[in-house]
Amino acid sequence: MSITKRLEQAREAYKNKDLDASKKAHQKKAFAHVAKEEHGGAGSQYIGNMVYGGLDGIITTFAVVSGVAGANLGANIVLILGVANLLADGLSMAIGAYLSEKSEKEYYNNERKRETWEVENYPEGERLELKEIYKSQGYPDSDIEQLVKIKTAHKKRWVDTMMVEELGLLADDKKPLTGSLVTFASFLIAGALPLLSYLVGLFVEIPMNIAFYISIGLSGLALFALGAAKVKVTGLKPIRSGLEMLIVGGLAASVAYGVGVLLKGIGG
Repeated sequence: MSITKRLEQAREAYKNKDLDASKKAHQKKAFAHVAKEEHGGAGSQYIGNMVYGGLDGIITTFAVVSGVAGANLGANIVLILGVANLLADGLSMAIGAYLSEKSEKEYYNNERKRETWEVENYPEGERLELKEIYKSQGYPDSDIEQLVKIKTAHKKRWVDTMMVEELGLLADDKKPLTGSLVTFASFLIAGALPLLSYLVGLFVEIPMNIAFYISIGLSGLALFALGAAKVKVTGLKPIRSGLEMLIVGGLAASVAYGVGVLLKGIGG
């Protein structure tokens, strides 16, 4: 049983208050098998980049479409502004994701180097620090001594413990470049959906109002789908998460549409 499957079973058992199912999810053999597996698939750690990149792509691009529709401008304006938003905003988001993840990784590595140096050069101080941490967590003195002895028996395990217990930092195997590329690709693919009817309109005549209604439908479906997919990151219920994202996207589009109508009036 994979760790993901076991966690899903444990959560389901808790939701139903099913003690037998909970025991099954926590069987020793389940944990033993999980220990032999890699934690998550090769791409599972980038689900967040994919979902949030896609959601941002849909919302921002459809906001552009709504604003232009509200101003009653032509399909060519929709495409110019929409494509410009896709490339510029998508690139900006990808660069932001790269720099953010790179900075977090650099911070973790620097702190780990410091902790390693302290363990190597001032082990008695690190032991004392670890004792104080466990004491603050409510462990009795007898257990603290045993815990510290176990945790400090191996240098790597000792440093791992200090990173988590002292600094609250966990190792992250995500590659910043891969994460940024996933974000950018997801932004482009999902963000192109609101523009699809206008792109088709370049080859087949589609009235502006019909193209806008098609854009609304595609954007709504995509928002709901990605909002539901967001449960892989947040753990919320799919329908609730989908509806929440649909409402958020709808509000953003409504504001953009209203601004378009207002500016159209100002322009006479």
